Amino acid sequence: MTLKNVKSSLNKITKTLGEVQDSREFLLKNTREIIILCSRSIIAVHKGDLPTGKKNLKQADVLLKKYKKKATGQLRRYLITPEQEFVEAAALIAIVEKKEIPTDKKMAVMPESYVLGLLDCVGELKRMVFDKIRIGDVDEATKIFDTMENLYLQLYTFSMYDKVVKEARRKIDVNRILVDDVRSAITEEKRRSELIKTLKKLEK
Repeated sequence: MTLKNVKSSLNKITKTLGEVQDSREFLLKNTREIIILCSRSIIAVHKGDLPTGKKNLKQADVLLKKYKKKATGQLRRYLITPEQEFVEAAALIAIVEKKEIPTDKKMAVMPESYVLGLLDCVGELKRMVFDKIRIGDVDEATKIFDTMENLYLQLYTFSMYDKVVKEARRKIDVNRILVDDVRSAITEEKRRSELIKTLKKLEK
């Protein structure tokens, strides 16, 4: 008995695994740029610089499409994080522009990436609400909160898929706290505004 067949099989497997490992390292290294571009996009949106935010998102989209060609089979999972960041930024921009958030098909992302990206967007909306409260725009803060709360409620049921959509339950738990915090802040701000209006009337 010889190990001729085993040696032949292992040589082929070694070659295949080597190619997979090279592709994995390539994706991990190069998709960081997508994550950075999406982060810059979100920062620009919060600063009120929508054109820069959209420009960065477009660049991220181009790179994402490019690297998807290399991410086949099991390698697709290495695109979840960059896709998630892309969804988060795209959703935020859509909300700011008062447009519908694109579907997962339109964004050409995996279902898991879409859900996780939207969950992360809830946190960005909290920041936006507080920015509006800070400048005294309670009406706009309320509108953004309504979107934030509705998005959270749409995503709430995905906690049952935590084994499939990793981190979903934890993010949903965090989002519940964020929604409650923002609701309290808006309620407090409205009471404060009403009190100020009442005091001004009494002064006249």
